[in-house]
Amino acid sequence: MLACQHHRPDPEAFVKKSLLVVTAMLLALTGLCPAHSETREQWIELGARVHGAFGAFIPVGIRIGLDARERLKADARGLSVVYYNGEKPPCPCIADGVMIATQTSPGQGTLQISPEKAPPGIMAMIVIRNRKTGEGLKYSISDEWLPKILAWNKSDPATRFDAAMAAEGLFKSEPAP
Repeated sequence: MLACQHHRPDPEAFVKKSLLVVTAMLLALTGLCPAHSETREQWIELGARVHGAFGAFIPVGIRIGLDARERLKADARGLSVVYYNGEKPPCPCIADGVMIATQTSPGQGTLQISPEKAPPGIMAMIVIRNRKTGEGLKYSISDEWLPKILAWNKSDPATRFDAAMAAEGLFKSEPAP
């Protein structure tokens, strides 16, 4: 029996190791890892789960959200979004893509769909601000993009994602007033 007492694990080392494991798990579960570390397949799965399907407007919103997150140097959940829909369809599907990329939500009060419309000729206008600094960007997508984006729906989700991520001139951005 005395031999067993010499091989007991060090309680202090055990506690430290346990705390490291718990901390790593909490970081992973709370989303403190950058949103843009998702793979294409993970974005598609998340977009479909949140929106109900992965139509072509979801990756457009993801691209805008990731751009804002990077340019505004925001922490996880450090942005606020106001979405303005255009006069023509679609419904604000793009907002769901922005929401998952920026980790904003109506429940947190960090994502709002404005009752005001986007200016004429604009399919969607999105104002994204860093909640700490107040710095913001205004994104706009021209109505001219509507037929192109709708055409992406004829392809599979991965091709839709790739098309949105590679589309030159998909949106304009400028500092928000």
